[in-house]
Amino acid sequence: ALLWLGPVYLAGDLGLSGSWLLLALALWLCWGLNRRGKRDRLAAAFALLEDEREAVCRGLAARHLPAWVHFPDVERVEWLNKVLIQAWPYFGTIMEKTFKEILEPKIRAKSVHLKTCTFTKIHFGEKCPRINGIKAYTKEIDRRQVTLDLQICYIGDCEIHMDISKFNLGVKGVQLYGTLRVILEPLLTDAPFVGAVTLFFMQKPHLEINWAGMSNLLDVPGINVMSDSLIQDFIAARLVLPNRITVPLKKNMNIAHLRFPVPKGVIRVHLLEAENLVQKDNFLGAIRGKSDPYALLRVGTVQYRSKTVSRDLNPIWNETFEFVVHEVPGQDLEVDLYDEDPDKDDFMGSLLISLVDVMNDRTVDEWFPLSKTTSGHLHLKLEWLSLVNNQEKLHEDKKGLSTAILIVYLDSAFNLPKNHFEYSNGECGTKKIKNNKYLKKMEREPSSFVLLTVGNKTQKSKTCNFSKDPTWGQAFTFFVHSAHSQSLHIEIKDKERDSALGTSVVCLSHLLKDPSMTLDQRFQLDHSSSDSFIKMKLVLRALNVEEPDPQRVKTGVSASKLGPVCVTEKAGNLQKFSSPQVSKVPPMSKDSAAPESLPKKDSGGEDLDTKDSSGAPVPCETVSDLDDAEGKQNPEHGPPSALPSGAAAMPTLPVLQEMRVAPSVTSLGSLPSSCFELSSSNLDIHNGTEMPLGEIQLTVRYASIRQSLVVLVNGCRNLVPSSNRGVDPYVRIYLLPDRRWTSRKKTSVKKKTLNPQYDEKFEFFESLENVKKRTLDIAVKNSRPFISQERKELGKVRIDLSREDLIKGFAQW
Repeated sequence: ALLWLGPVYLAGDLGLSGSWLLLALALWLCWGLNRRGKRDRLAAAFALLEDEREAVCRGLAARHLPAWVHFPDVERVEWLNKVLIQAWPYFGTIMEKTFKEILEPKIRAKSVHLKTCTFTKIHFGEKCPRINGIKAYTKEIDRRQVTLDLQICYIGDCEIHMDISKFNLGVKGVQLYGTLRVILEPLLTDAPFVGAVTLFFMQKPHLEINWAGMSNLLDVPGINVMSDSLIQDFIAARLVLPNRITVPLKKNMNIAHLRFPVPKGVIRVHLLEAENLVQKDNFLGAIRGKSDPYALLRVGTVQYRSKTVSRDLNPIWNETFEFVVHEVPGQDLEVDLYDEDPDKDDFMGSLLISLVDVMNDRTVDEWFPLSKTTSGHLHLKLEWLSLVNNQEKLHEDKKGLSTAILIVYLDSAFNLPKNHFEYSNGECGTKKIKNNKYLKKMEREPSSFVLLTVGNKTQKSKTCNFSKDPTWGQAFTFFVHSAHSQSLHIEIKDKERDSALGTSVVCLSHLLKDPSMTLDQRFQLDHSSSDSFIKMKLVLRALNVEEPDPQRVKTGVSASKLGPVCVTEKAGNLQKFSSPQVSKVPPMSKDSAAPESLPKKDSGGEDLDTKDSSGAPVPCETVSDLDDAEGKQNPEHGPPSALPSGAAAMPTLPVLQEMRVAPSVTSLGSLPSSCFELSSSNLDIHNGTEMPLGEIQLTVRYASIRQSLVVLVNGCRNLVPSSNRGVDPYVRIYLLPDRRWTSRKKTSVKKKTLNPQYDEKFEFFESLENVKKRTLDIAVKNSRPFISQERKELGKVRIDLSREDLIKGFAQW
């Protein structure tokens, strides 16, 4: 009772307001809630670890499921998990010995206040790390290496306690999730067959620590976010790209080029505009207003923020960002949109783009639909810049964009001075020493770090404590706008005294004198001792935007851009070409029957959605490898010249793919329904004309960049009326075997027409491997009154997607 009433009495005695007690109580309740939440999450993770099969059957959240459930190319390695379970007790014994004999002396040597540091309990528990899946790369990498992606999951019941000056600090339980990449290279012809092992995380791993003792204060709201981010930043500075840990397995192995490989390339992102964003701002909780959107763009640990466009749901940014890409495949471009608010910014949608597809396509200019939101599209132009050793590519860009990249491998320094130097206006002078305590500090070895500057960008190295010959072993990258005029400025500083121990300036024009544009040498330090040097390797590479290969079939949203397939629409007795609002039909040139190339402005348009109207334009969807071989049409459909004036021209493919057309009801009068599935088009159904009855034109392709199946419903023709009053047709789509109402796709209803034009696009967000196991079920239905006796279904077609080349795509009736 005294412990509970003591703070209340103390607050009254000091004359404090009662609001302080309420604030303390609220803080204590939040702390307790946060602690209970952590314990519940740890218990749920333990339950999944104990019996994975039972946990999966119970239907846990998708984020808890192992990686092999979501990705078919991720292998399940239960044998490796069994090896880890057997070896974990021995690993724990080794780690306990390492903590006591190596880590504890190092902590004590850090500071006078840590001399009493003692590990009182070290127990790594019974729960060992688990590998939820492994993905091996064989085609995208060099033949002299093996690359593995390990889905690491550690839900540990470890318990580590440490005493510092009678204060007990500790950890009791850890959760860690992340993708660890392991690179084995180079492969050798003699033992140990692998020269070195390189380890790093592709992204910042998710880390959650259950504190114990006085460390429980780190779970206080406000402090817990800061402490968790500091720990994650500490891990990122050592284990997340571009940082790596390389362990040589063979003696005399040079691992410098393995620890610091040349980046794969540079991705230039043009953030252009967005449309139809969701409204997040509201007034008095009811009146909806506009939003103030901005974008966060991220590749690995590098993140940029765009400007904020005030009160606009269709913002225009026109900003450009550049990212260095170190690993492909592996790294992705993440874009998040937020609504800027005074208190907390509201999430407006996100986008994830595979950089492998951008590297293959070289240039992508598309409208991307935002995920995790109800509406919104984002217009991006992505350029892949390869790193080339060609001085002719180093021309200065008039738009102020980067033309080269400078890679600095900071190795070490030699004979740094102990004394405290200060310099100004190029003159160096020794500071007067007045204090004996200060004199003792002057006699210490310096704790030095390096500041590297190119243009207006400065990067800082780690600090090497108490050494006049420090070794940093780090790599840095800088974007260069003009290699002939810019310079690299190096400044070595002492951490404790914040003073300069030496400087150096390297003009980038010196690298142009070398054919390989590389300098690997010692550089003399200015404003330092006469024998002080810094060792670095400088590599300059030009940024080159390669022209897309016209023979290559593009992936993703830009898959079908090589040749148009035009659809004609009926207008009286004449056939005329029409185009949608985005994909325009090019005019026919006078000297050739082939259509002219698409305008550059419209070639990147991805949003094919058009407004619904009775006179909606007909799409001109493009499919790769199209030619003008009119004679290759199906003979049972008759030659194009024999078509009636009201029928549209059949799209032609080099090799006609199998078509499954549902017959009309009038030709099968004895059957009560038109819902049939034909394995081929051998059943010829006619109604006194040379065209088969009841056809639908579809364009189907798989967008690799967005990981979605795109189905474009162009239109129908020759539908059979189900009543004297005519029909109001619409199209319904299922991706079998999923027949849920929520996954059902439906076009708009076209009134009183037998040749409706829809030009509507639908997407199914599934992996390519999953889509190839599915069947597309498409039905044309009549929108009839509720109690009408009219027939509802007008026809149905099923397409087995396992037999189709979805990356290449197809468009046909």
